Amino acid sequence: MKKIDSIARRILGWKLNRWDRWYDYEKGIFIHESDFQPEQNLDHAMLIVDRLQDLGFAYTIKGLSKVCFNDICATGETLAQAITNAAYSIVELSSVPDTTRMWQKLC
Repeated sequence: MKKIDSIARRILGWKLNRWDRWYDYEKGIFIHESDFQPEQNLDHAMLIVDRLQDLGFAYTIKGLSKVCFNDICATGETLAQAITNAAYSIVELSSVPDTTRMWQKLC
């Protein structure tokens, strides 16, 4: 859950409402963790793609299960899993204190 929670909070901007759901302030709705499964659901993964594109990341598909956001690439068993893994890599890289440009995009 750490991976999905990190993506929901840092990329999508959702706030943790309680241990099993987030709140999307932009849409004014609650999202239960069972309603956001980007590793299994391509539509959910595409929400991440749309948000990252809004933040200036270029999305590129390289094969059936490899994607890149700018120069950050990841693979997975499915396209949805690859998107989720790449997004989580962005979150991990933004956690490093010396990546000010990327952090500015995510905040």
